[in-house]
Amino acid sequence: MNFFTRTFEALRPYSEEGGYANFTSGDEQDRIRVNYRQNYLRLAEVKNKYDPTNLFRLNQNIEPTA
Repeated sequence: MNFFTRTFEALRPYSEEGGYANFTSGDEQDRIRVNYRQNYLRLAEVKNKYDPTNLFRLNQNIEPTA
């Protein structure tokens, strides 16, 4: 186990779930809801109103629900 893995594991109990949304890769789409936490539903409402066709759909995408 390398230094970074050990450090990450040591800090895990003191960290909240989620991550920095700007560093979310394309294969982490399942983490978007966790990253935005309590703001996710509000952001989804904005997405539904202003981008219902999902034109802006790159990495940190919140998909429209409508």
